[in-house]
Amino acid sequence: MRGLTGPGPWRARSTARTASTATAVLAAAVLLASGCGASGTGARDEGPARVEGSVGPAAPATASSPTPDRVDAVQLILKDPAVSDEVKRELKPCVADEYPVDVSYGNLTGEARDDIVVNVLTCGDAVGIGAYVYRHQGDGYVNVFSAEEPPVYAEIDRGDLVVTKQVYDRGDPVSSPSGEVVITYRWISGRFEEKYRTHNEYGPVAGAVPTPAPEG
Repeated sequence: MRGLTGPGPWRARSTARTASTATAVLAAAVLLASGCGASGTGARDEGPARVEGSVGPAAPATASSPTPDRVDAVQLILKDPAVSDEVKRELKPCVADEYPVDVSYGNLTGEARDDIVVNVLTCGDAVGIGAYVYRHQGDGYVNVFSAEEPPVYAEIDRGDLVVTKQVYDRGDPVSSPSGEVVITYRWISGRFEEKYRTHNEYGPVAGAVPTPAPEG
Protein backbone atom coordinates (compact mmCIF):
# COMPACT_ATOMS: atom_id res chain seq x y z
CA MET A 1 0.00 0.00 0.00
CA ARG A 2 3.05 2.22 0.44
CA GLY A 3 4.39 4.10 -2.54
CA LEU A 4 6.36 7.17 -3.59
CA THR A 5 5.63 9.98 -6.02
CA GLY A 6 5.57 8.85 -9.60
CA PRO A 7 3.34 8.14 -12.54
CA GLY A 8 0.48 5.74 -12.06
CA PRO A 9 0.17 2.54 -13.98
CA TRP A 10 -0.33 3.15 -17.65
CA ARG A 11 -2.80 1.32 -19.75
CA ALA A 12 -1.02 -0.72 -22.39
CA ARG A 13 -2.31 -0.58 -25.91
CA SER A 14 -2.81 -3.94 -27.55
CA THR A 15 -2.17 -4.69 -31.22
CA ALA A 16 -3.09 -7.85 -33.07
CA ARG A 17 -1.62 -8.78 -36.41
CA THR A 18 -2.30 -11.75 -38.69
CA ALA A 19 -0.80 -12.84 -41.97
CA SER A 20 -1.66 -15.55 -44.46
CA THR A 21 0.88 -18.07 -45.68
CA ALA A 22 2.16 -18.17 -49.22
CA THR A 23 0.72 -20.81 -51.55
CA ALA A 24 2.63 -22.48 -54.41
CA VAL A 25 0.81 -23.08 -57.67
CA LEU A 26 2.00 -25.77 -60.14
CA ALA A 27 5.67 -26.54 -60.91
CA ALA A 28 6.28 -23.02 -62.24
CA ALA A 29 6.62 -21.93 -58.57
CA VAL A 30 4.24 -19.00 -58.93
CA LEU A 31 3.90 -17.55 -55.42
CA LEU A 32 0.74 -15.86 -54.18
CA ALA A 33 0.74 -14.15 -50.79
CA SER A 34 -1.79 -12.19 -48.90
CA GLY A 35 -1.60 -10.35 -45.56
CA CYS A 36 -3.77 -8.29 -43.37
CA GLY A 37 -3.25 -6.32 -40.12
CA ALA A 38 -5.48 -4.72 -37.59
CA SER A 39 -4.99 -2.74 -34.42
CA GLY A 40 -7.32 -1.24 -31.85
CA THR A 41 -7.61 0.44 -28.50
CA GLY A 42 -10.22 0.20 -25.78
CA ALA A 43 -13.16 2.58 -25.60
CA ARG A 44 -13.94 4.77 -22.61
CA ASP A 45 -17.33 5.94 -21.40
CA GLU A 46 -17.93 9.61 -20.74
CA GLY A 47 -20.54 11.31 -18.60
CA PRO A 48 -21.49 14.78 -17.35
CA ALA A 49 -20.72 16.03 -13.86
CA ARG A 50 -20.95 19.30 -11.94
CA VAL A 51 -17.72 20.66 -10.47
CA GLU A 52 -16.32 24.13 -9.86
CA GLY A 53 -12.82 25.55 -9.63
CA SER A 54 -9.50 23.97 -10.55
CA VAL A 55 -6.19 23.18 -8.89
CA GLY A 56 -2.88 23.63 -10.68
CA PRO A 57 -2.09 23.36 -14.39
CA ALA A 58 -3.01 20.25 -16.30
CA ALA A 59 -0.20 18.02 -17.45
CA PRO A 60 0.07 17.93 -21.27
CA ALA A 61 -1.53 14.93 -22.92
CA THR A 62 -1.24 13.58 -26.43
CA ALA A 63 -4.26 13.54 -28.67
CA SER A 64 -4.06 9.76 -29.02
CA SER A 65 -4.48 9.00 -25.32
CA PRO A 66 -6.92 10.47 -22.74
CA THR A 67 -4.77 9.12 -19.90
CA PRO A 68 -2.82 11.99 -18.28
CA ASP A 69 0.95 12.20 -18.57
CA ARG A 70 3.10 12.50 -15.46
CA VAL A 71 1.25 14.50 -12.84
CA ASP A 72 3.18 16.09 -9.98
CA ALA A 73 1.00 14.81 -7.13
CA VAL A 74 3.05 16.66 -4.51
CA GLN A 75 2.45 20.03 -6.13
CA LEU A 76 -1.19 19.10 -6.69
CA ILE A 77 -1.57 18.60 -2.94
CA LEU A 78 0.47 21.62 -1.87
CA LYS A 79 -1.43 24.01 -4.16
CA ASP A 80 -4.87 22.65 -3.25
CA PRO A 81 -6.72 25.02 -0.87
CA ALA A 82 -8.98 22.12 0.15
CA VAL A 83 -6.03 20.24 1.71
CA SER A 84 -5.45 21.07 5.37
CA ASP A 85 -2.33 22.92 6.50
CA GLU A 86 -1.48 19.98 8.77
CA VAL A 87 -1.30 17.54 5.85
CA LYS A 88 0.79 20.01 3.84
CA ARG A 89 3.23 20.39 6.75
CA GLU A 90 3.58 16.60 7.01
CA LEU A 91 4.21 16.21 3.28
CA LYS A 92 8.01 16.15 3.31
CA PRO A 93 10.59 13.95 1.54
CA CYS A 94 11.40 10.72 3.35
CA VAL A 95 14.65 10.05 1.45
CA ALA A 96 16.26 12.59 -0.88
CA ASP A 97 13.41 13.85 -3.08
CA GLU A 98 11.12 10.85 -2.58
CA TYR A 99 7.78 11.77 -1.02
CA PRO A 100 5.43 9.37 0.82
CA VAL A 101 2.64 9.68 -1.72
CA ASP A 102 0.65 6.95 -3.47
CA VAL A 103 -0.83 7.94 -6.84
CA SER A 104 -3.25 5.93 -8.96
CA TYR A 105 -5.30 6.64 -12.09
CA GLY A 106 -8.74 5.33 -13.00
CA ASN A 107 -12.18 6.21 -14.27
CA LEU A 108 -14.33 7.19 -11.30
CA THR A 109 -16.38 10.16 -12.54
CA GLY A 110 -17.01 9.33 -16.20
CA GLU A 111 -14.64 12.03 -17.44
CA ALA A 112 -12.75 11.35 -20.69
CA ARG A 113 -9.43 11.53 -18.86
CA ASP A 114 -8.65 9.35 -15.88
CA ASP A 115 -9.28 10.66 -12.39
CA ILE A 116 -6.34 10.80 -9.98
CA VAL A 117 -6.39 9.30 -6.49
CA VAL A 118 -3.67 10.61 -4.16
CA ASN A 119 -2.88 9.19 -0.71
CA VAL A 120 -0.53 11.09 1.59
CA LEU A 121 1.30 8.86 4.10
CA THR A 122 3.71 9.30 6.97
CA CYS A 123 7.34 8.38 6.39
CA GLY A 124 7.98 6.22 9.45
CA ASP A 125 5.00 3.86 9.57
CA ALA A 126 3.18 4.59 6.28
CA VAL A 127 -0.03 5.70 7.99
CA GLY A 128 -2.44 7.42 5.63
CA ILE A 129 -3.12 10.99 6.78
CA GLY A 130 -5.05 12.19 3.74
CA ALA A 131 -6.85 10.75 0.72
CA TYR A 132 -7.99 12.83 -2.25
CA VAL A 133 -9.59 12.45 -5.68
CA TYR A 134 -8.92 14.90 -8.50
CA ARG A 135 -11.04 15.20 -11.63
CA HIS A 136 -9.80 16.78 -14.85
CA GLN A 137 -11.53 20.00 -15.84
CA GLY A 138 -10.43 22.60 -18.37
CA ASP A 139 -6.70 23.17 -17.96
CA GLY A 140 -6.40 21.77 -14.45
CA TYR A 141 -7.66 19.28 -11.89
CA VAL A 142 -10.48 19.74 -9.40
CA ASN A 143 -10.59 18.26 -5.91
CA VAL A 144 -13.84 16.28 -5.76
CA PHE A 145 -13.15 14.20 -2.63
CA SER A 146 -11.14 14.61 0.57
CA ALA A 147 -10.71 12.44 3.67
CA GLU A 148 -8.34 13.63 6.39
CA GLU A 149 -9.18 11.47 9.40
CA PRO A 150 -6.12 9.22 9.80
CA PRO A 151 -5.48 6.42 9.35
CA VAL A 152 -7.21 6.56 5.96
CA TYR A 153 -6.50 5.14 2.52
CA ALA A 154 -8.43 5.43 -0.79
CA GLU A 155 -8.42 3.00 -3.73
CA ILE A 156 -10.20 2.45 -7.04
CA ASP A 157 -12.23 -0.75 -7.22
CA ARG A 158 -14.14 -1.51 -10.43
CA GLY A 159 -15.15 2.09 -10.97
CA ASP A 160 -16.00 2.80 -7.32
CA LEU A 161 -14.01 4.74 -4.75
CA VAL A 162 -13.22 2.57 -1.71
CA VAL A 163 -11.98 4.31 1.44
CA THR A 164 -10.58 2.31 4.35
CA LYS A 165 -10.35 3.84 7.83
CA GLN A 166 -8.59 1.84 10.52
CA VAL A 167 -10.06 1.81 14.02
CA TYR A 168 -7.97 1.85 17.20
CA ASP A 169 -9.04 1.07 20.74
CA ARG A 170 -7.27 2.57 23.72
CA GLY A 171 -3.74 1.21 23.97
CA ASP A 172 -3.59 -0.20 20.41
CA PRO A 173 -0.17 0.29 18.77
CA VAL A 174 -0.11 1.88 15.32
CA SER A 175 0.81 -1.46 13.79
CA SER A 176 -2.17 -3.28 15.34
CA PRO A 177 -5.56 -1.58 14.89
CA SER A 178 -8.63 -3.21 16.42
CA GLY A 179 -10.60 -3.07 13.18
CA GLU A 180 -11.45 -1.09 10.08
CA VAL A 181 -14.35 0.65 8.39
CA VAL A 182 -14.56 0.20 4.61
CA ILE A 183 -16.76 2.72 2.77
CA THR A 184 -17.65 2.45 -0.91
CA TYR A 185 -18.53 5.65 -2.76
CA ARG A 186 -20.03 6.05 -6.24
CA TRP A 187 -20.08 9.15 -8.45
CA ILE A 188 -23.73 10.18 -8.80
CA SER A 189 -25.10 13.52 -10.06
CA GLY A 190 -21.77 15.30 -9.86
CA ARG A 191 -20.55 14.09 -6.47
CA PHE A 192 -19.50 10.98 -4.54
CA GLU A 193 -22.28 9.33 -2.58
CA GLU A 194 -21.82 6.58 0.00
CA LYS A 195 -23.25 3.24 -1.20
CA TYR A 196 -21.89 0.64 1.22
CA ARG A 197 -20.22 0.58 4.63
CA THR A 198 -18.58 -2.44 6.27
CA HIS A 199 -17.10 -2.64 9.78
CA ASN A 200 -14.51 -5.37 10.25
CA GLU A 201 -13.18 -6.21 13.70
CA TYR A 202 -9.81 -7.86 14.05
CA GLY A 203 -9.46 -10.66 16.57
CA PRO A 204 -7.02 -13.40 17.55
CA VAL A 205 -6.34 -16.00 14.91
CA ALA A 206 -8.41 -19.12 15.41
CA GLY A 207 -6.29 -21.88 16.91
CA ALA A 208 -3.57 -19.50 18.08
CA VAL A 209 -4.30 -20.39 21.71
CA PRO A 210 -4.13 -24.14 22.35
CA THR A 211 -7.22 -25.74 23.86
CA PRO A 212 -6.54 -27.66 27.09
CA ALA A 213 -6.89 -31.42 26.82
CA PRO A 214 -9.90 -32.85 28.68
CA GLU A 215 -9.13 -34.45 32.03
CA GLY A 216 -9.77 -38.13 32.36
